[in-house]
Amino acid sequence: MSTARVQPGVCGFETEIDAAADDAMNVVLRIRSACPQVTRLGQTLPQVSALELLRRPIHETSVYRAAGAARTHAACPVPCAIIKAIEVAAGLALPQDVHIAIDRETPQRTG
Repeated sequence: MSTARVQPGVCGFETEIDAAADDAMNVVLRIRSACPQVTRLGQTLPQVSALELLRRPIHETSVYRAAGAARTHAACPVPCAIIKAIEVAAGLALPQDVHIAIDRETPQRTG
C-alpha cells in the first residue's frame, strides 16, 4: 500500500490518497479531501489498472478522464499524485516525494 498526501497550494484543500494493489496490477483507491471536485473524482475511481496508465497517453488515462469529468482545476496536482500512488502500490515506482516550488518575481522598474 502507498499513501500520497497532497498540499495543493492556494485552495488549501489537502488530499490524502491510499492506494493498495489487490493483485499484480489492479489498485484500489481511497481518496479523502475537503475539495468537492476531488471528492467526486475519488468516487468515480474506486479501482485503476496500473498497466492502463503505462499504455495510454496521459490525457487518455482513466485518472485524467475522471479528473476532467469531475471538473478539477487544470493545475490541480491531485491527478498526478493519484498516478504516483498507483505506481508505488503496484511496484512500478519507488516512493519518492515530488515538489513543485512556485516563485513570482516582481519586475524592477528603472528610471
